[in-house]
Amino acid sequence: MANLSWDTVARVDARAIALALGDRSEALVDLRWIAVDEVSRTGGREYFTIVTNLANGRVVWIGDGKGRRGLLPFLRRLGAKGRRKLRGVVSDLGYLRIVAARLPHAVHILDRFHIVQWVNRALDELRRRLFSAAPRDTLGRTLKVQKWLLLSARENLEHHDRRTLDQLVELNQPLYRGYLLKEQLRAILRHPWRYFGVLRTRLQEWILAVFDAALPEFKKVADRLALHLDAVIAGHRHDVPLGLAESRNSQIAALRFQARGYRDPEYFKLKILQRCGLPHNPWARIVL
Repeated sequence: MANLSWDTVARVDARAIALALGDRSEALVDLRWIAVDEVSRTGGREYFTIVTNLANGRVVWIGDGKGRRGLLPFLRRLGAKGRRKLRGVVSDLGYLRIVAARLPHAVHILDRFHIVQWVNRALDELRRRLFSAAPRDTLGRTLKVQKWLLLSARENLEHHDRRTLDQLVELNQPLYRGYLLKEQLRAILRHPWRYFGVLRTRLQEWILAVFDAALPEFKKVADRLALHLDAVIAGHRHDVPLGLAESRNSQIAALRFQARGYRDPEYFKLKILQRCGLPHNPWARIVL
């Protein structure tokens, strides 16, 4: 046994990661397509802004905070020349204003994962509104316990779960309409569209269907989509891996869970870069 304290081990590990990373400024050279998203630093309301190079899947920047505070230092570090080279940014609406202001020439793509999050949240809010009090019947009790049936992707459910879900939603018409709207939007977003005018028409038809359904929870989603149709369609127009940012977020969350959290945010940044910035380096597989 070396009889080293955990603080000493962490300092040695941090030094080793820094050496393996080398000159990190090289990762910012010739960026073309990036994904931007926030991830919880502590499992709570403290965040990092994560910038991923979509060409190779590597995390190239970790900013403190989220939104403008987290992304602005990255854009400043790129410089005018680096910003001009960026062709597009995949993100959620939280970064739309700063992307539009600082990268007016770049394509903004609204990440489909966040759109699905919106519609899932709307469906769950509808479920809570309909069954907010203590459930008095079997339907209410089942939906309170098995809400995951409503929010899961239908194609991923077992056959008996699909049957249970169909029986449940058919017993409540507002919930059934909400469930159909959720699945219809998912189908539109997942389809490999070749004709983008048709895609725009399908999205507009979905928005009109929401207004006809008179479900206030879904109207919020429809209003957002109506304002940002171009950013949604851009995700189909350009061949970029839209799910990569969420994949990195899952890796970071797993890293935080494995270590039971990190007291030092700078050390956590190094561990993220180790895991998500050195995919072919053996150091990336070590968790201390």
